[in-house]
Amino acid sequence: MAQINENFLRLEKNYLFINIAKKLNAFKEAHPDADIIKMGIGDVTQPIAKCVVEAMKKGADEMGVKETFRGYEDSGAGYDFLREAVSGYYKSFGVDIPADDIRINDGAKSDCGNIVDIFGDDNIVLVTDPAYPVYVDTNVMSGRKVIYADSNEENGFAAMPDENVKCDLIYLCSPNNPTGSVYTKEQLKVWIDYAKKNNAVIIYDSAYEAFITEDNIPRSIFAVEGAKECAIEMCSLSKTAGFTGMRCGYTVVPHELMAKASDGTEVSLAQLWGRREGSKFNGVSYPVQCAAAAVFTPEGQEQIKENIRYYQHNAKVISAAFDEIGIKYTGGKNSPYIWFKCPDGMGSWEFFDFLLENANVVGTPGEGFGKNGEGWFRLTAFGDRDRTVEAMERIKKLLAK
Repeated sequence: MAQINENFLRLEKNYLFINIAKKLNAFKEAHPDADIIKMGIGDVTQPIAKCVVEAMKKGADEMGVKETFRGYEDSGAGYDFLREAVSGYYKSFGVDIPADDIRINDGAKSDCGNIVDIFGDDNIVLVTDPAYPVYVDTNVMSGRKVIYADSNEENGFAAMPDENVKCDLIYLCSPNNPTGSVYTKEQLKVWIDYAKKNNAVIIYDSAYEAFITEDNIPRSIFAVEGAKECAIEMCSLSKTAGFTGMRCGYTVVPHELMAKASDGTEVSLAQLWGRREGSKFNGVSYPVQCAAAAVFTPEGQEQIKENIRYYQHNAKVISAAFDEIGIKYTGGKNSPYIWFKCPDGMGSWEFFDFLLENANVVGTPGEGFGKNGEGWFRLTAFGDRDRTVEAMERIKKLLAK
């Protein structure tokens, strides 16, 4: 008889956003005329930049001509033209990452989950709580022990390491999903020193780096001394350039990053990751990689920044509304997420129902991201501008009561 992986039985029965969808569908069925504004799931709404679309069309046209047709990409790491473009992008904000350390993927979520394949199941995993669910779920699926560093109101939802706690893998996200908080360069140096002391590896999710506006907030963990000896970084074009429906991102595994096998032999994690990808991943399609490369051209950067400014304006609208009515929140400044405290001591799911029923606005209950999210709530700035303004007027009117 086939045996199941019983670690899956340790997971929540439904993924957070499936629960939200079920509640929303039930409400719509009961209230078919309700004008619902969705500010829950962090999906973009602005169209992909024109030059990016044109590059994808050109790549697709090349696939229809014998002389320019592409099958498998030889290295499996992504086409050189895209890896060089990503390397140049890092240089634009002062970080030196050689193209050989970069592997192209189909989005940060995939690699955040898949990276655990190259680590043993006995590793202890440290996750800041609240956290993007994939960090926890993929390690629970493998049977690893997951421990937590508390991100909460007291520390501005930016947990710092406890020197008395030992771990092997560390998940960090800055700007953070869901809380919108960020780590300064000095705070990241503390995490790097802690990782080195414990011979641990940091898995760093920088999917929202393009939304950073403050100079003292690093766009990459590799902007901090010592990171290349202890960190892997993953970034996505989903939010940066609207690739949620096209799927493309990149992972950096520095050649300096080594780990020890059980016999004491030093092993390159970049080589292990390359071997894993060669066995389980056939790469991102050529037209999508052409589109991704266009993101990093001067024209592409200007066009995607126009969309980012659009979402940043939405974040300011949300933040201003909460400032006006005196609701405590984090995020919005360097992040497209606004994380706010539920009024009157409400629980996260209780407030979800309250907001949906009385304002017809959908957000994300903080409890779905971990125990420290209880009593907090996430809104995204990725919606339509007029609808965002309308949603915040409804919320102000509701909470003013």
